Amino acid sequence: MHVLSVIHGNEARTELFAPVVQDAGHLLDEWSFVWGTPPARPLDSYDAVLVFGGAMHADQDVHHPWLTEETMWLQQLLDRHTPVLGVCLGVQLLARAAGSWVGPLPDGPEIGWYGVELTDDGAADPVLGALPRSFETLQWHHYTYGLPAGAVELALSKACTQAFRLGDACWGVQFHPEVTRTQIDGWIVDTEDPPPDAELMRMETPQKIDRWNELGRTLCRAFLDAAERVLARAA
Repeated sequence: MHVLSVIHGNEARTELFAPVVQDAGHLLDEWSFVWGTPPARPLDSYDAVLVFGGAMHADQDVHHPWLTEETMWLQQLLDRHTPVLGVCLGVQLLARAAGSWVGPLPDGPEIGWYGVELTDDGAADPVLGALPRSFETLQWHHYTYGLPAGAVELALSKACTQAFRLGDACWGVQFHPEVTRTQIDGWIVDTEDPPPDAELMRMETPQKIDRWNELGRTLCRAFLDAAERVLARAA
């Protein structure tokens, strides 16, 4: 497969997922609507798409006009049933592209290590079901989304919905399965979006990151397997 990774800044790139995609024998291109330059291949020629996070919010078109273009393109992916996995900002943009709302978390941001539980549908899902029924995640988001019409909710935290599937080719997760230790270290010292308790994150991350990276690789592989099945059915 030719896989496109859509990023929104250097602070949130393909990270842990890149070697997983390549080790599975797939080709990976990383690209951003922010860059204003064409991707390596025509956008409609990619077999599967990953959409990652960013410092901006999903409704900030006034400050980031390219968000409108990206949302319209995601609508086309959904219409074509192109396999896609959205992460953090990515899941919010997928929800928006599917006609749902996005907006701030009512009780403030969810930043740090938080527990997530799969729903019954999540446990049976071909992608999220590769994870344990309950697991601890790295969260870093100020916004949430409404479940799109026809979507199946796959996971929840105490703060908000955490994952959905739409149709048989679209998945989105609010947590960060792609995150690496280096990436977290950079986020902790970012003065524009500091964590509420930096010292707690510095203490917890070394204890939790190896297990979380193991689950992140598992989720990525499950998505790639599901994408291959989608493409095989369409062939």
